[in-house]
Amino acid sequence: MHGYDTLIFELSSPGRRGYSLPAPDVPTSDPAEILPAKHLRAAPPELPEVSELDAVRHYSRLSQLNYGVDTHFYPLGSCTMKYNPKINEDMARLPGFARLHPLVAEANAQGALQLMWELGQDLAEIAGLDAVSLQPAAGAQGELAGVLMIRAYHLARGERRTKVLVPDSAHGTNPASTAIAGYRVVQLKSDSEGGVDLLDLERHLDEDVAALMITVPNTLGLFEPRVLEITELCHDKGAQVYMDGANLNAILGIARPGDLGFDVCHFNLHKTFTTPHGGGGPGAGPVGVKAHLEPFLPVPVVTRREDGFELDWKRPQSIGKLQAFWGNFGMLVRAYTYIRTMGPDGLRAVADNAILNANYLMKRLEPYYDLPHPGPCMHECVFSARRQKKLGVTAMDVAKRLLDLGFYAPSTYFPLVVEEALMIEPTETESKETLDAFCEAMIQIAREAESDPRVIHDAPRTTPVRRLDQTLAARQPNLRWTPPRG
Repeated sequence: MHGYDTLIFELSSPGRRGYSLPAPDVPTSDPAEILPAKHLRAAPPELPEVSELDAVRHYSRLSQLNYGVDTHFYPLGSCTMKYNPKINEDMARLPGFARLHPLVAEANAQGALQLMWELGQDLAEIAGLDAVSLQPAAGAQGELAGVLMIRAYHLARGERRTKVLVPDSAHGTNPASTAIAGYRVVQLKSDSEGGVDLLDLERHLDEDVAALMITVPNTLGLFEPRVLEITELCHDKGAQVYMDGANLNAILGIARPGDLGFDVCHFNLHKTFTTPHGGGGPGAGPVGVKAHLEPFLPVPVVTRREDGFELDWKRPQSIGKLQAFWGNFGMLVRAYTYIRTMGPDGLRAVADNAILNANYLMKRLEPYYDLPHPGPCMHECVFSARRQKKLGVTAMDVAKRLLDLGFYAPSTYFPLVVEEALMIEPTETESKETLDAFCEAMIQIAREAESDPRVIHDAPRTTPVRRLDQTLAARQPNLRWTPPRG
């Protein structure tokens, strides 16, 4: 039997084929007769030659190495990796949705347009906002759309503001989106309690500031206690306030961004509303706004008329179109299904249980790891491995050792304001038994750091690939295949 570490090239034998195709029923041509010589290969590509059975077994073995939310626990902080209900997948695969061409006439897409319109209404209600665009393909693109709308709003008022304020604990996409939109990023300090330093905010807040971008709850897992004061200070200076919706899972049904004074908020459908997460596939990052920003929404906007729904392109103040077609529709179907399945009480229960799980985990691990900002926390907690670092064990070592113990690692070294950060978010979908098993693994590592740190330094030892030089792998990846010797 071939193991997981067997390369498909090692199974190769000249003349074997993993496919069988019928003879073509159209005339064939020699590529050399129709293509310039410079575009032709001098030699055939060095691809493995294997049977269909060997190809199937090879990729099936690889698939069994996949770590996914259907098989394992993801304690990634600030990334809400929770279960994706299969009813969402069933609805997205309904032929009327899955086979609908994006250029079909509006009259023949009324069901899809109705779903999009209702999803926009639902998201607006959840966030306490007035209008939503479903077009952004990711949270970061939702951020960019929001900042562009803020810029268009100020320009429409004859104001050319140049700065956007971003706390030092912000997600990296915040300053990136702001810079792409043409603004200068000004970083704000955190106070001793992990919130925005109001004195630093007041120092930087002037008529040249276009917006403040903050995350609520913030990346330390804490609710911003003076959020109303912050939004009022910004509005007094004519600045808009943007809420990064990455942590919206923590406040569903408890607090609404619009009620807290936010003018813009994007929604990570993959984090909060259980659409598939990562893997390079299509994402969705709808963005919601208050009424004064509605004229600047990306085109087209799904609108309702007496006899149905239509795509409205006649919006002279729009920031324009963000991507092809109308958004990643399959993700919208999944999010719509989740919201309608859960209902208002269910969405509130999501936040309640996410907070309960995070605080349970925080209390169990507090005796073993430093906790820079003691709870209660919201949906996630941020520990520090500085206690272990004094023993020669870093946060990265902890993360690698967890792989040996069967768990994906939490986020490490983020937020940057916490030394040796270990950022953990259990979400609401994990059971107490799973959280206990994870805590036991973390406690075991803390004890190993005191008794035998060598065990941790060698980790991971049970994975197909041992510990890599991550910096070298990122900057100089070796993707070449070397034939086996002998």
